[in-house]
Amino acid sequence: MPERAVSTLQMLLVEPETLLRRTVSLTARTLGMGSVHEASSVAVARRMLREQAFHGAVIAIDCTENPDLGFNLSLLDQVRDGMSASERDMPIAVMAEHATGELLRDLRQRDVRQVILKPFRAKVLIETFAAFEQAHNHK
Repeated sequence: MPERAVSTLQMLLVEPETLLRRTVSLTARTLGMGSVHEASSVAVARRMLREQAFHGAVIAIDCTENPDLGFNLSLLDQVRDGMSASERDMPIAVMAEHATGELLRDLRQRDVRQVILKPFRAKVLIETFAAFEQAHNHK
């Protein structure tokens, strides 16, 4: 069986839960899918997005710091408004506890490619990053 070529894709995972971030990051690396950079908060992700270009991102949008605020779409806006080192049309998927019609409309306006509802298995994130890789390779 031929060995899989190691990808050079740089991907961002924004998720407050440490175990999930680590599992996805290590699995992606083991599968040769590129580097999954971990951000535990919006603030950390905001800095990372300014400093480095990514080929795709999966972003938790529930406001864990203050659940009363609802969804935090500021990272999506940062990328789509050209305020990051990444391309504006970089593929983005979001993770959320629930999805309303209003949220889905807001995400569609921001060209979000996938909505992942919690709870989910880490495998779902690996499949999402694999889809980013396929899309990048077909450019």
